[in-house]
Amino acid sequence: MDGLILTPLKQIVHEKGDIFHAMKKSDVGFDAFGEAYFSGINKKDIKGWKKHKKMILNLIVPLGEIKFVFYDDRACSETQNDFFSVHLSTEHYSRITVPPDIWTAFQGVGESNLLLNIASIEHDPEESENIELDQIEYEW
Repeated sequence: MDGLILTPLKQIVHEKGDIFHAMKKSDVGFDAFGEAYFSGINKKDIKGWKKHKKMILNLIVPLGEIKFVFYDDRACSETQNDFFSVHLSTEHYSRITVPPDIWTAFQGVGESNLLLNIASIEHDPEESENIELDQIEYEW
């Protein structure tokens, strides 16, 4: 999908506890730091659809497995009206960078699921738009 960046991330296995890399300011996709937050999602539950007008998302799953679905309704995009989905987990440990104006939804796949968003700006409720799941036709 135009503008999405999927970046494999490094894991370091350590006998006393593994290390999971997330993001460095020198990484492709890093724009700015606004805030970092964790969000949980229960197995089979779906959160979405949400679209940010300014925020760049950097989504990482350090616990469990989450299916992410993105929908592009940008008129100027080569991938207008396309969907892109990806499963992120510790087994498929990657970061997905999401530019503004792409609809995002996600579903918990594992028993216990946690995502980290390293956002380019601080949370601003006026900066995003939410719609109900049935407003974008997608077969979950």
